[in-house]
Amino acid sequence: MNYKDMFSARTEEVRLVVESYLPPVEGHQSTVLAAMDYSVRAGGKRLRPMLMEETYRLFGGQGKEIEPFMAAIEMIHTSSLIHDDLPCMDNDTLRRGLPTAWVKFGYDMAVLAGDGLLIYSMETAAKALSMTDRPDLVARCMGILAEKTGIFGMIGGQTVDVELAGKPVPREKLDFIYRLKTGALLEAAMMIGAVLGGGDEKQLKLVEKMASCLGLAFQIQDDILDMTSSAEVLGKHVHSDEKNHKTTYVTLEGIEKAKQDVERISVEAISCLHELPGQNEFLEALIRILVNREK
Repeated sequence: MNYKDMFSARTEEVRLVVESYLPPVEGHQSTVLAAMDYSVRAGGKRLRPMLMEETYRLFGGQGKEIEPFMAAIEMIHTSSLIHDDLPCMDNDTLRRGLPTAWVKFGYDMAVLAGDGLLIYSMETAAKALSMTDRPDLVARCMGILAEKTGIFGMIGGQTVDVELAGKPVPREKLDFIYRLKTGALLEAAMMIGAVLGGGDEKQLKLVEKMASCLGLAFQIQDDILDMTSSAEVLGKHVHSDEKNHKTTYVTLEGIEKAKQDVERISVEAISCLHELPGQNEFLEALIRILVNREK
């Protein structure tokens, strides 16, 4: 089995884990639960929970306590996509080849579904407390998850991104947006894997740096694809940044420089991986697949 086949197989394994933690669609609040369920089940690469699990394995982790965190981080990511697509944000109508949540369920239910997934993610992560004999590590991971999601992480990056829409953005601020809006959740994913796997403080810093590099390379590649790919391939509308008058790495540096920087930054991420103990060839291949993806 080659690495792309392994990626497909692991994606399916992770999908089953994530979906097993979704709440049932029932009761008087079933409409918002349906919107949450629809959005998580819509597909995607399941990148964050996969990176989390592979980092956990890199450090020798073998238990089930990682699974609630895998589900939680995918819920948070999906929450951010629901809100990103809203008319007050990017105003997108297509996501993963399907109508976006606000188009299918209405603006009001999409807002509530995003909020619902964000809160339910923490309830889900807390389930790990009953699966471990190290509640201190689970508590630390919950702190990492909250920090990297909130105003000093993903939401902070989105805030600056929204405020600067239609305005000239210097490289320094663009890097800040990318590090937080995209990189923070990747950092959370891999750091949680390292903590639960038993990594020490020095190793945790190295994992955070690796994930930060991966996040930046991933976002630059996303900018490239937004300019060069098609809606049929990506499953979402292209040129959306241009439509929303947003500065991107490509508009600042050009396509060729952007491609060169994706390669340079991904090499830096892999260099960090090589400094860590243990070996996970699939994790290295996964990093290469993600930064060289076509969708």
